Amino acid sequence: MSIHVVIADDQELVRSGFAMILEAQPDIAVVGEASDGAEALAAVREHRPDVALLDIRMPGLDGIEAARAICAQTECRVIMLTTFDQDDYVYDALYGGASGFLLKDVRRDDLVHAVRVVAAGESLLAPTVTRRLISDLTARRPRPNAAPTGLDRLTARERETLKLLGRGLSNAEIAVTMVVSEHTVKTHVSNVLAKLGLRDRVQAVIAAYESGLIAPGAA
Repeated sequence: MSIHVVIADDQELVRSGFAMILEAQPDIAVVGEASDGAEALAAVREHRPDVALLDIRMPGLDGIEAARAICAQTECRVIMLTTFDQDDYVYDALYGGASGFLLKDVRRDDLVHAVRVVAAGESLLAPTVTRRLISDLTARRPRPNAAPTGLDRLTARERETLKLLGRGLSNAEIAVTMVVSEHTVKTHVSNVLAKLGLRDRVQAVIAAYESGLIAPGAA
């Protein structure tokens, strides 16, 4: 079954370039393109893709607002196109539900890999990169009222799993730390996401910080 993708960028050359790369893959189909956030949202509603690539800066409805709407209203996962030089945008996109980020000059193979990873339900950022990014952003721009509800519904092992996710550990590393199988870790992670209403590991990392399980800058 093909991974369906919508691409939104106000630069036609960027859109067509990404579309050409993705369409060359046997398991990926570009089902829509958009030049701004409003068109992107409309395309996602119409085509129900698995993944949307959204430029952060677009006229009218920007990528951040489009990401919020897409993540709130659909099951589509979002990858933001950015240069990483605007920390506030990255922070807002994470809270909006984005599953990861790509540089606009991403390599061909990395673009394809990113779409496949996010379509499979994983976050795009490596765990250690995610930890450093969120630790830095939450330390400089805390949101005291953003803590997720439902922590009391987590079992002791699920709370431990969330804490280790917040430290940026992979499933394999969590398994070693907790002395359990990776399958058990995957079950714990799934339970944490479901009970807290989180979309993926990126939001779980945020939840760990916002809940106070992990202090900004903690190892």
